[in-house]
Amino acid sequence: MKFCPNDKSILIPTKRGGATVLKCPKCGYEEEITSDVKNKYQSKTTVEGKNSIIVMENVVNLPKTKTRGCAKCGHDEAYFWIQQTRAADEPPTRFYRCTNCGYTWREYE
Repeated sequence: MKFCPNDKSILIPTKRGGATVLKCPKCGYEEEITSDVKNKYQSKTTVEGKNSIIVMENVVNLPKTKTRGCAKCGHDEAYFWIQQTRAADEPPTRFYRCTNCGYTWREYE
């Protein structure tokens, strides 16, 4: 992920002609994208009116933890997140996703 040197906004990959460049949505600053960065981050853009939504694939921004082991592959490291799935007076649900095979499971408190 790269940031604009002018206003510190996230640079978004956009097509210009036949090339892909990183462009600042605020000030318009553009920077050429190198092939190693292009291969690392893949994105899909969906245009809805004037707004565009960027969906990053193969990028996980979740904390990791040691677990009792994945039910599918037995790997003991997983990403986790907590979500309130039941009434507000009940404890939240913990979700885990195996870092090895991607299997997702949940645990209730």
